[in-house]
Amino acid sequence: MKNKQKICILGSTGSIGVSTLDVISNHLDRYQVFALTAHSQVHKLAAQCVQFRPEVVVVGSATAAAELQIILREKKLHIEIMYGPQALCEVASATKCDVVMAAIVGAAGLPSSLAAARAGKKVLLANKEALVMSGQLFIDAIHENGATLLPIDSEHNAIFQCLPRHYNRCPQEHGIHKIILTASGGPFLSRNLASLDNVTPAEAVAHPNWVMGRKISVDSATMMNKGLEVIEAHWLFNTPAEQIEVLIHPQSVIHSMVSYLDGSVLAQLGNPDMRTPIAYGLAYPERIDSGVAPLDLTKVMQLNFQAPDFKRFPCLELAYSALKIGQSAPTILNASNEVAVQAFLDGKIGFRMIDQIIARVMDRLPTSEVDDMAEIFECDQKTRELTNSMIALVAA
Repeated sequence: MKNKQKICILGSTGSIGVSTLDVISNHLDRYQVFALTAHSQVHKLAAQCVQFRPEVVVVGSATAAAELQIILREKKLHIEIMYGPQALCEVASATKCDVVMAAIVGAAGLPSSLAAARAGKKVLLANKEALVMSGQLFIDAIHENGATLLPIDSEHNAIFQCLPRHYNRCPQEHGIHKIILTASGGPFLSRNLASLDNVTPAEAVAHPNWVMGRKISVDSATMMNKGLEVIEAHWLFNTPAEQIEVLIHPQSVIHSMVSYLDGSVLAQLGNPDMRTPIAYGLAYPERIDSGVAPLDLTKVMQLNFQAPDFKRFPCLELAYSALKIGQSAPTILNASNEVAVQAFLDGKIGFRMIDQIIARVMDRLPTSEVDDMAEIFECDQKTRELTNSMIALVAA
């Protein structure tokens, strides 16, 4: 029997983390949980500890660590507890760890994802912001340290499956015409444009096909999520913006496609369940049972496609613009979006103010080269400060 692969799950209480543990639970002969991390969901993390018995857990603060310690003592579990951002980096780069599921949402997930890359780990990347904020830095870290990078976002995982097995990051050498990212269109695809000003947070997070966290669900409603995926695809597959197309596909059956110069289009199909790409990433290059029901094509009545409307989804246009500008523009886009989305969820701004505020911030902040983590986070911080000040003016 092969030695079990030891898995570190960064963000184990989120939707990706929970799905990862579900896949692992069906393959305990292959995988062992080394570390689990969560920011503040202590009771949910404790329940995961009872089931999977990790060697170490990480939480966001000393207070959360103390609370978790009490719970684990009551359960008679002897698990090392750490806390804080540096602890995330330590477990992601630990010698005992073989595979890192990078599933912390937003800019907060960048340092630990990068630490895993620099430690030469097999990195299952579900944190798209790592590439949006620090694309070249992250890709260089993967190559220079012999790490393996496997995309877990359903779209990028689908593209990865449709590319040649030994893809060398040179689209022209493989006859690739373009990459096609599919998007569901979110909950407001057919809603009257004028009524979008009155969208509530509850409506925005009610995704028609996928179960996701609140922030990502809002990003799907604005299609910023797809815009960030365009930037991620650029770095993952070394493809220019002009060769990355977005198509709205409401059924979410085709997860993405690759179009080749000979006229062929290869697509990856499946039921909309994140356990499929997670299982593919964990077992690659093998395939294992994900726990997802097979797609029944007889029940797929139709597959619809349409081009996205930038008037309905201006965030997608902003993302394409940031990718073409380059330098720090994607970092500015991402940071401003995170702040604006949170302000919307907190009831401080309306839904249609999200893209307007991001556009204003991008116009105000000059772009520059960002060559290291310090410069990236300095840009990130300046962007957040400016975005917050603009939100304060709107909310006043």
